[in-house]
Amino acid sequence: MLRILLAALLQAVPADSGEVHLQNIRQLTFGGQNAEAYFSRSGRQLIFQRQASDTGCDQEFVMNIEGTGLHRVSNGRGRTTCGYFFDDDRRIFYATTQHAGAACPPRPDYSKGYVWALYDYDIYVANADGQGARRITNNPRYDAEGTLSPDGTTIVFTSLRDGDLDIYAMRVDGTHLERLTRTLGYDGGPFFSPDGKQIVYRAWHPQTATDSGDYRSLIAQNLVRPVRMEIWVMDADGSHQHQVTNLGGANFAPYFHPDGKRIIFASNYKNPRSRNFDLFLVNADGSNLGQITTNTEFDAFPMFSPDGRHLVWASNRNGKVQGETNIFIADWIEKP
Repeated sequence: MLRILLAALLQAVPADSGEVHLQNIRQLTFGGQNAEAYFSRSGRQLIFQRQASDTGCDQEFVMNIEGTGLHRVSNGRGRTTCGYFFDDDRRIFYATTQHAGAACPPRPDYSKGYVWALYDYDIYVANADGQGARRITNNPRYDAEGTLSPDGTTIVFTSLRDGDLDIYAMRVDGTHLERLTRTLGYDGGPFFSPDGKQIVYRAWHPQTATDSGDYRSLIAQNLVRPVRMEIWVMDADGSHQHQVTNLGGANFAPYFHPDGKRIIFASNYKNPRSRNFDLFLVNADGSNLGQITTNTEFDAFPMFSPDGRHLVWASNRNGKVQGETNIFIADWIEKP
């Protein structure tokens, strides 16, 4: 216990001015690229993607919320993303390109501007230690961004299987696949509300023929340009889709506050050409927008712990090297 307390003190990072909802900030990783850290159901562990030192490609890792016990749970083949615990933390699922080959797939062609590559990911389930990995989607195009319903029965994820980036739901064994969105454009990054009745997600739907043509052209090359996105909410069956934010810029990585009435997300709307993303909190009807982080570097991928007492996110703050991304955790102060 003493070693853990000492480690926590050594990893303490001061909050920036105005970060009144964050207290006792601790840095959990040190160096490289670490992102998308998601809590286990117990709230005692995190699964996240980390650039592996041996391959230079993202792999899935697990650690305790004190930053101890770091270990890889994917097999090191290909590229992985979007890990998540399920089955009361006895198993995990994540997206990986391992079936397409052991090599790390090439980075996208940035001569086309800032684009994301839509790799040939499929979703795999495995034991919590990574053993027994088994593929539950089998689609030659993008299947990723998976998260779990509160009752543990349903995975909601993003797929290019029907020629557009849409949100789908399926059982945790890959059966009962259902398409939830159908509007042309990028619908992705879905998370359930605490009661499981709603899904929050990021979306951009082209409004002009030029935008539609550019989007379709990139999709045909398995690319997407994620520079314009807003936060949306729909019912868990795909009905009542509606836009929450109208800020401009890139608004993404939404997650419901434990009260189910507010949404935390990342945005660069104050300077859409900037890489300075901050975390914001907004009511589900789009009102009462408030800023949570004020650091001049990238802050994104927020998630509340199951008990609502902690917030975890990824940030470029406190980096030893320009651009490194680490995982941070803080006590959440609801009323500063």
